[in-house]
Parts: sequence; structure tokens; C-alpha cells
Amino acid sequence: MTESPAKTLIETLSAKNLRLAAAESCTAGLVADLIAQVPGASRVFWGSFVTYSVEAKVKLLGVDAEAIRRHGAVSRETAGAMASGALAKSGVPIAVSVTGLAGPDGDGSGQPVGTVWIGIARRGSPVETVVRHYDGDRNAIRNAAAADVIVELLKRMI
Repeated sequence: MTESPAKTLIETLSAKNLRLAAAESCTAGLVADLIAQVPGASRVFWGSFVTYSVEAKVKLLGVDAEAIRRHGAVSRETAGAMASGALAKSGVPIAVSVTGLAGPDGDGSGQPVGTVWIGIARRGSPVETVVRHYDGDRNAIRNAAAADVIVELLKRMI
């Protein structure tokens, strides 16, 4: 049986003596759930900010409201700011963020439903972002995005 990506992430973080925080919008806690399903996750997982609304992104993570107005809640800039905010607020060395359009409707920005941005912030390094485009219904998009957050973290950890 193949080991789950979340289990591999927990083992990798543990071996490197690192802790992780998350900031989630469209996944609304699914990333945290994938991580928390792994026994021993509490050793390396600080927790997750569920910042579904723009107001939550601003108040909990310190994302600049004007930047969200300028670039949109689903953007490279917002994903990066969310990851940076989670890094700053948690005090851990690595933070990940996810923001996207799960549908069924768009947000008026012209981006298609299924657009998701992932941000990864590490102390002393520039924030990395990646965009993904998913097909499917709302929950298929949310689940795929949460799974890809784990995969993107692993790509940068191994």
C-alpha cells in the first residue's frame, strides 16, 4: 500500500524538525483535515486559519484590504499575502495558503470557476505561488485543491 502524501508530509516535517501552519479560504479547513488524519500530526502541525471571507483574511492574517480590491481574493498576490500572514501570526517556519473559486458561480473577476492559487512561505525565503485549474463540481474542486496543497508542500520539502 502506498503511503498517503499527508503522511509523507508529516514524516518529512518531523524528520526536519519543522512545524507548519495553513491559511485556507476555498478549502475551508480541508487541508487541516487531511493533515490531522495522520497520527502524530500534532507534533508538526500548528493549525489552520480558515479565512473564507475577505474580512477574515484582513483581520486574522493581516492581508491588505486594498491589495485584495486591486488584485482580487483569488490571485497570486492574495495567496502570497495569506501564506506570509500565517507565517507571521503562527511563528512557525513554514506556512501554506489556498484561495480559489470553487463555484458554482464566479466572483465577477473573469477567472473561471476552478481557479485556485496556492502560496508557500518559509522564513528567510521569498513566497512561492502556484496556480491550478480544476474541473468538477464545488466539492471536487475543493478536495482536489486541498490534496494539491499537500503535494506542493512535499515538492518543496523533499
